Amino acid sequence: MNYTDRLKGLREDADKTQQEIAEVLGTTQQYYANYENGKRPLPIDRLYALCEYYQVSADYILGLPQGRPYGLSKLPKKPKK
Repeated sequence: MNYTDRLKGLREDADKTQQEIAEVLGTTQQYYANYENGKRPLPIDRLYALCEYYQVSADYILGLPQGRPYGLSKLPKKPKK
């Protein structure tokens, strides 16, 4: 699932329209629709505002895996038993 699907899912779960979310972000419905359909990248400041609004992490919206250490390209090896 990519972040555009998460944006739409969060909005629908909150029973909000694109217009209502656009107002939260200080933009137009058409511009917000471009974020949901992937025609425009989501700027960091808007990502931050959506995280605060929906009370979720940026990792969740971006679909980053849980438990993955930051700055490492691979998960650490498990210790041998």
